[in-house]
Amino acid sequence: MRQGRKRKRLLAGFVLIAAVSAALAAYRGHEDASQLQEGIAEQIIRFHVRANSDSSEDQQLKMMVKEAVVTYMQPLLENSKSVGESRQILSDNIGQIHEIAVDTLRREGSSDDVAVYFENAYFPMKTYGDVTFPPGIYEAFRVDIGSHRGKNWWCVLYPPLCFVDASYGVLPQDSKDTLKNILEEDEYNAITSAQCKYRFKYLTFLNGWLDKFINR
Repeated sequence: MRQGRKRKRLLAGFVLIAAVSAALAAYRGHEDASQLQEGIAEQIIRFHVRANSDSSEDQQLKMMVKEAVVTYMQPLLENSKSVGESRQILSDNIGQIHEIAVDTLRREGSSDDVAVYFENAYFPMKTYGDVTFPPGIYEAFRVDIGSHRGKNWWCVLYPPLCFVDASYGVLPQDSKDTLKNILEEDEYNAITSAQCKYRFKYLTFLNGWLDKFINR
């Protein structure tokens, strides 16, 4: 009897040690991925146009606003040399971008309000062409339409990926070269490697559980 209980306790101890080791290893991987994401985010400005709702009409209006704003911004941003320069250009043109968005809506008979602003916010993992941006905090340039509760359209303003065609699932090589020039080698590999994309998905799943495990 006693030997049986002892064996069960030993087995439970081994299982506990293995579970803790696996959790700590995963958490260390989580920290490494977080550091990579922070380095990537320092060189990125995301762009989001958020629709009033998910109705077909509001989604169509969102795309019209997106087209008008992107058309205006392209010549301003396509030759920008840094994230700081792009941020300044956008700041200097917020009023004009707001006016373009409002005018687009009014021409279509919409009375929705528009808000244009910068925000640092958490974003889940997103893929643009064949480049995947890991989950985390990013700087974003927002155009919110109405109650902005609908699905958003997104791209990257710096480097200027909004102005390339990613509909075929692959970014042009010159766009990748731009990313390669502004990111560290491990950061660039992280957003272009299929293995890292799987890791980001795995770590996103583990995020909540690991935080509870470490902090409980």
